[in-house]
Amino acid sequence: MSDPLIRPRRLRTTGAVRSLVRENTLRAGDLILPMFVREGLDAPREIASMPGVLQHTEDSLVAAGREAVDRGVGGLMLFGVPETKDAVGSGATDPDGVLNRGLASLRAELGEATVLMADLCLDEFTDHGHCGVLDDSGRVDNDATLVRYREMALAQARAGAHMLGPSGMMDGQIAAIRDALDAEGFTDVGLFAYTAKYASAFFGPFREAVDSSLQGDRRTYQQDPANGREALRELALDVAEGADLVMVKPGLPYLDVLRDVAQASPVPVGAYQVSGEYAMIEAACAHGWLDRERTVLESLLAFRRAGATSVLTYYASEVALWLQRGLPEHLREFA
Repeated sequence: MSDPLIRPRRLRTTGAVRSLVRENTLRAGDLILPMFVREGLDAPREIASMPGVLQHTEDSLVAAGREAVDRGVGGLMLFGVPETKDAVGSGATDPDGVLNRGLASLRAELGEATVLMADLCLDEFTDHGHCGVLDDSGRVDNDATLVRYREMALAQARAGAHMLGPSGMMDGQIAAIRDALDAEGFTDVGLFAYTAKYASAFFGPFREAVDSSLQGDRRTYQQDPANGREALRELALDVAEGADLVMVKPGLPYLDVLRDVAQASPVPVGAYQVSGEYAMIEAACAHGWLDRERTVLESLLAFRRAGATSVLTYYASEVALWLQRGLPEHLREFA
């Protein structure tokens, strides 16, 4: 048997060679940190199903946001957890509501040093836990919800958000929000569309993080996990309606969708490493079954390889610190 003429291993022989031909790397600036600010707390509270992730007070929110930005994180995505909820999510549009106060505090502290983003959805603020207003039969009323989204968008823009993340999966939400913002002079406020958001089991720990009041499920508006082509239809609609960035959520279970969206999208594409993905990694590492640093970095690199421009991850600040300090030799392949 003759020796092989083609030897791909030549490009793997040393760390220097591997670095030279590496196709994808991680930067702190590629990462977006989701953060939770909860009304009525005296001190930050750890989320039991997401070890290391906190519900913040307004003060600890600002401190943690400053820390993340100083480490080089590219953006912050804020979620609010109110003390009281009602059928239409009144707290979402209250200028003194917890989310809008948190946005204003972060903007005052950070100014233009980061991209300050806000989750634009009613689910944290409604007593039924759905992402919109319900009709008399208990179904989410798409068009009535768009009215509330327009109001919520203006409240978040006035509070200082640079970019809004409409995550409710209502038909026409990007166009409605863009119209409301432009009419009030907020033409520079961007829209990071949750374009392909699936009705996923991987959101479980997030429900604890926002004290969800969900009754039933969200299958009539979030995408069916069985469908891939549908994401491209949503992409075309969101881009046509004015989305500045688009997102696939969850992340690792939907890398095929992420790749398809990234290949078709004319705008930057993000991926969200959601709470269930975080919780699985943390649980496995706590048992000693996985190397934590390597697993975290490999999972994030997977999003970049699949085409994500940016990644929303609860690891953002921690990973940014690792990168800032310099990765040890055995992890250099990730940076």
